[in-house]
This record gives sequence, C-alpha cells and structure tokens, in this order.
Amino acid sequence: MNTKKNYKIEGMHCASCANIIERKLAKLSGVSGVSVSYANASAEVDKDENLGVADFNALVEPLGYKFVDEDMVANVEDSNMNHNHASERDQLRNNVIISIPMIFVSLLMMAWDISFEFLSFVPKMPMIVKDFLHHLLPVLATYMMFVIGKVYILGVWRFFKHGQANMDTLIGIGTLTAFFYSFFVGAFDVYLSAYLDTSVSYFDVTIVVIGFVNLGKYLEANAKVKTGDALKSLISLQAKSAIVRRNGKDVELKIDQILIGDLIVVKPGGKFPVDGVVSEGESFVDESMLTGEPMAVEKVVGDKVSAGTVNEDGFLIIKATAVGDNSLLSHIIKLVKSAQGSKAPIQKMADSVSAVFVPIVLVLAFVSLFGWLFLGSQYLPFDKALALGITSFVSVLVIACPCALGLATPTAIIVGVGKGAKNGILVKNAESLEKLSKVKDIVFDKTGTITEGKPKVIEFKNLSKLNDKDVLSFALSLETMSEHPLAVAVTRYGNDFGAQLLKVDGFKNTKGGGVEGVINEGKYFLGSDDYVKSNGVKDVDVKLGKNLTHIFLSDGEKVLAYFLVGDALKKEARSSIDGLKKLGVNLHLATGDREDAALEIAKQVGIENVHSRMLPADKQDLVRSLKNKSDLIAVAGDGVNDAPALALADVGIAMSTGTDVAIETADITLLHGDISKIEQSIKLSKFTLRTIKQNLFWAFAFNVIGIPLAAGFFYPLGLSLSPVFAGAAMAFSSVFVVSNSLRLKFIKL
Repeated sequence: MNTKKNYKIEGMHCASCANIIERKLAKLSGVSGVSVSYANASAEVDKDENLGVADFNALVEPLGYKFVDEDMVANVEDSNMNHNHASERDQLRNNVIISIPMIFVSLLMMAWDISFEFLSFVPKMPMIVKDFLHHLLPVLATYMMFVIGKVYILGVWRFFKHGQANMDTLIGIGTLTAFFYSFFVGAFDVYLSAYLDTSVSYFDVTIVVIGFVNLGKYLEANAKVKTGDALKSLISLQAKSAIVRRNGKDVELKIDQILIGDLIVVKPGGKFPVDGVVSEGESFVDESMLTGEPMAVEKVVGDKVSAGTVNEDGFLIIKATAVGDNSLLSHIIKLVKSAQGSKAPIQKMADSVSAVFVPIVLVLAFVSLFGWLFLGSQYLPFDKALALGITSFVSVLVIACPCALGLATPTAIIVGVGKGAKNGILVKNAESLEKLSKVKDIVFDKTGTITEGKPKVIEFKNLSKLNDKDVLSFALSLETMSEHPLAVAVTRYGNDFGAQLLKVDGFKNTKGGGVEGVINEGKYFLGSDDYVKSNGVKDVDVKLGKNLTHIFLSDGEKVLAYFLVGDALKKEARSSIDGLKKLGVNLHLATGDREDAALEIAKQVGIENVHSRMLPADKQDLVRSLKNKSDLIAVAGDGVNDAPALALADVGIAMSTGTDVAIETADITLLHGDISKIEQSIKLSKFTLRTIKQNLFWAFAFNVIGIPLAAGFFYPLGLSLSPVFAGAAMAFSSVFVVSNSLRLKFIKL
C-alpha cells in the first residue's frame, strides 16, 4: 500500500541538489513519486509504507544529504522549514564574519594594482607592503579554501566518486584550479618563469570568490527564512497547554492530553487551544490570523470556535470537538506546508534545465579553457592565453550557478501561499494557484456561496387534516438526517415549535432533490416540487413566491404541507461579483432552486448567466460544456451537491462554512465562506505567476549573458569577466530572485 509522506532534507545547497535527490529516489523500488523542494528543504515521497528514512539515507547520505522524518521531531516548531534555514543562515553568517577581513585585504590589493595601472596620481604599492601581501594571501587563501570552502571540496570529491555534480562542484573545481595554479606557480617560479608570467597568481580570486559565494548564500538563507514567516506565524498560534474542567476542578493540561468532549476554560486574552463549541458565556473572538479579517466576531452558546484564535473580553467555557491534528489550525498548517512544497507546472521547464545544467556548464568551462590554450595561443603569447583560459574556466564555473533558476518558482510559491493563508485563502497546491490566474469562467452555487447559507422558514402551511405538530414531526424527523442547508431551517423551525423526533426507516437522500423515509408505517417525501411530483404527487397547486424556496412534504399522493424558506445574500456578494467582472471573468449561477428564485438572486448580485433546477449531475455537465468552450473553469460551492462539479473543475473553490466533502474536493478553501476572497485569490495567483515569470526571466537572462561573457567570447571587443565579479554576480542573482519573491508579502489584494 502506497502513502505520501513529507520529510526534511539536510545538506542541500542548490537546485541541482534537489534534482540529484529526485533522480536517486525515483530509481528506488517502492517509490512511485517524489518531489523535492530546494526552497524549503523538504521532499514529498509517494512510497510503499514499508520504506522509511533509513532506506532513503542509504542512497543519499554518501552524496552529502540526509532525510529527517518530521514525525520524529519533538517540537512542531522545529519541524518547519524555517528551522532548517535559520541553522544554515547562522553557520553562513559566522563564515561571512570571518571572511570579510580576508576579502577586504584581497580587494584592497586588486584595487591598488588596477588604480596604479590606470590612474596616474595613484602611487605604486610599496615593496614592503607588496611582499607582505604576497606572503599573506597564500595563507588566507589556504584557510578560505580548506576551512570555509570545505563544502566545495567535498562537492568535487563526491563528483569524482559518485559522478553527481552540483553547485558546490562548480565552485570547488573553479577555486581549486585557481588555488593550485597559484600554488605551483609560486612554489616553482624558478623553473616556470621562462614559460609563464609567475607574478600572476589567483590566491585573491580564491579568497574573494568563496567569500562572495558564502555572502550570497547567507543573504539567500536569510531571505528564505522570511519566505516562511506566514507558516511560522500559524505554528506560533498553537497553544502549549489549556485549563480543563474535569470532575468539577480546573486543571492545566498539555494540549496532547485534551480529549474530545472536555470542557475547557478560556479566559479573556487567552488562545483557544482546540476547536470547540461555546458551552457557557459570550465574548468577541479575534480570528484575524486565520481569516485575515480584523474585526472580532461575537460568539455565544452554540457557536464554533477554532484553535489559535484569541478570546478578547469574555469568559468562555468551550466543549472540545476536534483536538490535535484534527483541529482547523493543524489542518491549515498541513495544507500550507504541503502547498508550499508542491510544484507549479511552470516549474517543470526550470527543473528540466537544472537537471542538465551543471554537466553542460562543466563542459563549457573546459571548452573555454582549452579554446584559449589551443586557439587563443595562436594569436596571443602562451602565458597570456593560459591566464585568460584559467580566468575564463573559473569565471564560467562560478557565474553559472543554477540556484537562481531553482529558486525562481518555489520561493514565489512559498510566499504566495503564505500570503493567501494570512488572508484566509487556503491553497491546496501550487498547480491550483497557477491555474487560477488563467481562469476565464466561474460557476457559483447559490445557497451558502452567494447567500448566507443560513436560511430560515418564512412561512409554514399545513394543507392536510393532521395537526401542525404531527406534520412538523414528520418533516423534522426526515430533515434531521439531511445535511443540506435548507434542512437546517426546517429542523430549527420544527424544534422551536416543539415537534417530536420520530424513528425513520429506509431513509434515502436524493442529491439536489429531497429526502424520503418510512415513519409509523407510512412513507413520506420531503423536497422540491419536481421531487415530490416524481414520487407520486400529480400536481403541486401552490403559488410560488419570488426569491423564496419551497419545500414540500407529501405522502406519495398529495402535498401535506409546504415551507417557504428564505436566505439572505452575503453582504460582500455584490461588490465581489463586481470585482470579478473587472478582472474579465465570466460568471455563472448554478442552483437547484426554481428559475424565478435563481433569477432574482442573480439580478441582485449582477450575474447574467443563470442555470436553475440543477442536480449535481447537471452542474457537472455545465462545467464540462464550459470547459469545451473556455480555457480554464473554476467552481465555487459549499455543499455535497457541489462536490462533483468541484472535482471536475480546473480549480475548485470551497467555502470553509460548507460540508467536509466539498472542502476536501476543492483546490482552494475560503475561510468563513467569504466570497470576496475569490477576487483576492485570483489577484494573488496573478501576482504570484507574474513574480515567477520575472524570476525565471532574470535567471535565464543572467546565464545567457553571463556565461558567454565569462568564457571570453567578447574579449576581442574588450569585454571580459573576472572570477571576482562572476562570484559577486552569481551571489546577486540568487538574492535578487528571493528578494523579488518576498515582495509578494506586501502586495494589496
């Protein structure tokens, strides 16, 4: 049996690392799918349940990587990607602090030499200083190469041992070449001076390149920590303990000791530790971290509360309904982590390029080296050609880092998904986020999506000879077994009237139609006019009201009673529809309600395409027909009857106030069922996709321009690239991509 599981990965330094791990695991028997994210140092593996961390590490540990099972981490905060990035950042920061003085000395020497050559007022470096630096630089370069640059040496060693190359391999080969060339020229200058210019060394290149690469990696790691701020904020909402009332006493317990049904005391200013229902008291609750809405929400007895939200001013006792991993907050955290680690379709191109990028760069570097040695020496002195060959070799290896390419998509996805979560928009995967930006048609359900979904009985009419209580008892008993929003209105009305709950046999629910069952040996049907007609009633002689839904109770021959049920529009419905129209989206209303009621609602919100009396299969057919005419289709709904259409749509959008099956089927969930967040979701997807395209353009353009320049193709035009500037440019490219993605945190939706 296969199962999907997430793991942390230690030791990844670039996008090529992710590709190496993916290729290795894909060959392992029992693994049917693997997706590795360099941006958040994690992997999702679809595997046989018998495979575990030990099996994966047996493959990847020789290459310098390590899998860690997130379930084995004691502290949930330690299991998120920010912990990985923070540890990496701290180590890199220490290396940068040590490197800065060495970089300064090297750059000072370079700048002085260059200034003396081109600026007449700059004096020649004093011989005592030059001799001192001549002996100091090899010492500094040795420390930089073999201590701070040890990771790059290991990258070269693993390349020769296992044939796997990554960014560390490129940097390692380049800097080792510069270091050992300089070492041999210095050590054997007596013998080599007749053939080479032994005054030229590259110790400064070794120092500055490794220093700049480490600086770039530090800035990148620091930025990546910030990309996960939204997830970190969600995790920080989890309470560590709670006051539980047991046997009449209040005791403080850890969260994992709380049971469903426990009564929990939440004082003013306290966090709700679990999901629950208010049992005693009333208060206002701050739900902004889960919904993005700044206004506190009033809670009274019977209202639901969510873990992580804050009780503002009242004293509440709640009854736990979901604890641990089953709470809404835990579900959100899992959803956000999964979405941030998923891959958008646009990333496939970048992954394909990254997979072959390093080997191609190695070939190009050697081609540039031997090109200068064999072709360049035809037009230049050999020592000059050799110097240009080594410079080009090192520059190509250093500048051609695949990190910017590998970070372009996932960093934007991480920040975009986090931004959505902070605004009450939960995205299931990156593919959905990308698709949403291209959606041309949206199909809306009516009840619970456009309307509040909390209908109430406006009028009840008994057409039979039975008394009202008996008739309402039949209706109450049938509707209690249904989860349709309209059923809630009938059951509430029946309970308020004092109707009795009777035993129902042979209960059947017809989606989009109604319910039926046997009560006291008589069979009863409750539902729409079409439904009762299809079950024996010849005619429904009732004047249907505008914008009111009729629910009929029949005995299979005649109508016994009917209910007029009304449902108010959501306050944000009209403005949300107007906003979506401005985005150029075609809007459709699909409802199981009557045509006149559907048209009235559509008129109020401004939707022109109306489809009434739609059964679940009809909604599916509507989506299917729209997909044949349009590019991408989204469906927004909240009920069981919407699930088939949600599943068929390119992007399914569910209201969190709806049924579990709708939420599970959907690609995007809107907390509190706020449909204004649909417009925000589309804006977020467009901003995110635009950022990804900007990042990819920069990453590709950087290499398309940088590699030929580094290889010396433009040397005849007087243009060349020093390894020092190559290292700085490479570091800047990755930092630019991550920083550009971070801008998504500040966009206004």
